[in-house]
Amino acid sequence: MPSATLDAFLNSWLDPQDEIRVAVVATIRELTQAAIKVRRTIDQGALGTAFARTRGRNTDGDEQKDLDVFADDIFLDAMRHAPVALYVSEELELPVLLDHAAPLAIAIDPLDGSSNIDTNVSIGTIFSILPATGLPMTGVVTGAPDADPAAPFLQAGVNQLGAGFFIYGPQLALVLSLGSGTHVFVLSTRLGTFVQAYESRLIPARTQEFAINAANYRHWDEAVRLYIDDCMEGTAGPRGKDFNMRWIASLVADCYRILMRGGVFLYPADERKGYRQGRLRLVYEANPIAYLVEQAAGAATDSVNRILEIAPESLHQRVPVVFGSAREVERIARYHTSPSGIGERSPLFGNRGLFRA
Repeated sequence: MPSATLDAFLNSWLDPQDEIRVAVVATIRELTQAAIKVRRTIDQGALGTAFARTRGRNTDGDEQKDLDVFADDIFLDAMRHAPVALYVSEELELPVLLDHAAPLAIAIDPLDGSSNIDTNVSIGTIFSILPATGLPMTGVVTGAPDADPAAPFLQAGVNQLGAGFFIYGPQLALVLSLGSGTHVFVLSTRLGTFVQAYESRLIPARTQEFAINAANYRHWDEAVRLYIDDCMEGTAGPRGKDFNMRWIASLVADCYRILMRGGVFLYPADERKGYRQGRLRLVYEANPIAYLVEQAAGAATDSVNRILEIAPESLHQRVPVVFGSAREVERIARYHTSPSGIGERSPLFGNRGLFRA
């Protein structure tokens, strides 16, 4: 039986009498067209005019490349043709008002992993679809006297209407959830449309693979070091099994791998300046990824607390992030709250580890 196209999938979910579902479907269709445009530019590589040149830093202090801004412009323009009231991204300090009467708010990381552009590693676009609740009554967002223009984005992630990411890898793929499973679609160049490749992905509850930047070991708190030490001890340690370590330094690529074969991803807070509250953004990185992972039977926390229950305090708020196989995410939380309560641990392993002096 042939796989369903994205259009067929969306049509099966659509209720013509439901204004929100109609708006979500129209928005996803615009997002896919924008992603195809971005992919065409990425495919040009160093031969293109908007490739890997650094142009400064964004409003949040991160290095900004020409392609970051190009991708942001493409998605912002696409959302002007969608039923979207407000648009915010990593590249913008404040939300942009598009249509005061529209029911949706869109938060986007237009080019996740852009530091990998010139090394030909998979990068992507992450998006979160929210109801435009708390929209200012005035038609002007910037400087509105009667409401916070960021209000629609300061909702807990559990309120998302849908989330997803595009990954610009060997294939252009869309990972999407509308609240009933996490589905993967791949662009068919032959058909000129996205076709469903995987339906309702399920992340195994257990795993023997973790993803973390081990170069930051000396900056982590004790709970993270203990967890990694125990994994690195392998069969000789308290876990009693060998682990593999993976780290792509591209959030969408690491998430895609975990959706395909399980694993756990850690980007903890650490002692470095700018990393004490975590590094990933809650609104347009952690929340949509957590939504996708939970819909695939995984779990996502800030090391202890469920990501989707955190109420954002600001647009560009950062958080620590742990996600992936549910049992492993739960275990990592216990390393932070009660490491002595982990049954197979014993004092014998407390001061051992391949990274310890």
